[in-house]
Amino acid sequence: MLSGILRSRTDALWDKFWSGGIANPLTAIEQISYLLFMRRLDALDEKERGDAEFTGREFKSLFAGKYETRKGARRSREELRWGKFRHLPAEEMLDHVRDNVFPFIKTLKNGGQIFTQYMQDAVFIIPKASLLVEAVGIIDEIYAEIEREQQAGQGFQDVQGDLYEHLLSEIASAGKNGQFRTPRHIIQMIVSLVDPRLGEGICDPACGTGGFLLGAFQHILTQHTSKGHRFMGEDGIERGLVGDNLGDPRQWKALKEQTFFGYDFDTTMVRIGLMNLLLHGIDHPQLGYKDTLSKSYTEKDRYDVVLANPPFKGSIDKGDLNEDLRLKTTKTELLFVNRMINLLRLGGRAGVIVPDGVLFGSSNARRDLRKMLIEECELQGIVKMPAGVFKPYAGVSTAALIFVKGGKTERVWYYDMQADGYSLDDKREKVAENDIPDVIARWKARDPKGDTDRTEKAFFVPVEEIRENKYDLAINRYKETAYAESKHEPPSEILKRLRETEGQIRGDLDTLEELLR
Repeated sequence: MLSGILRSRTDALWDKFWSGGIANPLTAIEQISYLLFMRRLDALDEKERGDAEFTGREFKSLFAGKYETRKGARRSREELRWGKFRHLPAEEMLDHVRDNVFPFIKTLKNGGQIFTQYMQDAVFIIPKASLLVEAVGIIDEIYAEIEREQQAGQGFQDVQGDLYEHLLSEIASAGKNGQFRTPRHIIQMIVSLVDPRLGEGICDPACGTGGFLLGAFQHILTQHTSKGHRFMGEDGIERGLVGDNLGDPRQWKALKEQTFFGYDFDTTMVRIGLMNLLLHGIDHPQLGYKDTLSKSYTEKDRYDVVLANPPFKGSIDKGDLNEDLRLKTTKTELLFVNRMINLLRLGGRAGVIVPDGVLFGSSNARRDLRKMLIEECELQGIVKMPAGVFKPYAGVSTAALIFVKGGKTERVWYYDMQADGYSLDDKREKVAENDIPDVIARWKARDPKGDTDRTEKAFFVPVEEIRENKYDLAINRYKETAYAESKHEPPSEILKRLRETEGQIRGDLDTLEELLR
């Protein structure tokens, strides 16, 4: 969690971009990402230099050699470092970063810098020299504070990640096709239910800012963090980001380079997602630009875990729809679940957020998807979430589905979630009521023989009953309301008290009348 100082400096960075003419939050965070990447390159290069000197191995700097300016002059690449250009006068800095540094990071391939692979259509649009100077200054202040906090014991990558998460939290309006950022505590809840593990391949076919992949990374780190280094997060979920029980470097390499895969059809989101994972310590995230519903996407039967919050409102061109998707529809909220099933290996697990209509809608495609989940998978659980979870982006009611590919559904576990730790209005302020720890605890302790009371928040429903209801999965069809018996006085006693009260009123009226004579 960010300290008050870091939070205020990050907010100041947003304010500078807003007042400097970049009011669109996605555009602002993309431009900020470029600056953070420039600074990160310089810091990583210096770290590599120090490591090489310590170990005696050969080192070649990313900034070795020459570059050609727009005027044709050849200059030392050392001038492209953050530590060099940050000292330039304002107008000279803007010209240099726009014309030299930014083109350099767009073409950089040395060292496997995956962020640069998706920079081809990127544009540097910071319009004012004063804005660039102020932004560079605030970022330096932020990292100076991070270094001070590092001395106090908080991991550098943790603070960097929280910094970027705070930036992402400022994206306060829905994007195209119903895209919006999934709240981190909702991600952590779903990841806890699916329980990804070290060595498993994890994919998000609609990854956006990479939140689910990051949640899976932090969940695995928690599993391999000793008790003394764990802490209780604000969401009521235990966290541990040290991973001190991962003693083999090969485990770290596999975790950071061969575990997390994500795709999005928006290159801006891919760049933002890459930066999010990089700043959280995933050095080589496998994120890519791809429409996973289109004919060009051919992966299937590959992943152990698939996690997603796919777009709700989109539809795809029928002519480009992948033939592997069996549902007869163009609705993305249905097709993405079909895609997730196809992506999983037999026995693989998935967690996905869907709008309520998927659970009970009467269209053939919705019913066919529910039948697919019941008959071709083991639909293990449905967590019905309150309507305000995605405010201020949207007020749609949603549910989280947890399922296993190829299993046999015998019964489905339901949870009627009423609160997530935040107010369910547009302000989303912190409140005491929070069902998330209870959801996770009851999921881990769920018992088909014991969880039979349908007036409780959590209960099981046998699959036979679901089939009888034509695969309707709406929680309201199965949940029962407990009515408390009300005890009333006998009517004769009520009438008696009414007459006594009437007598008192008549007496008071007589007294008042006497006083008026």
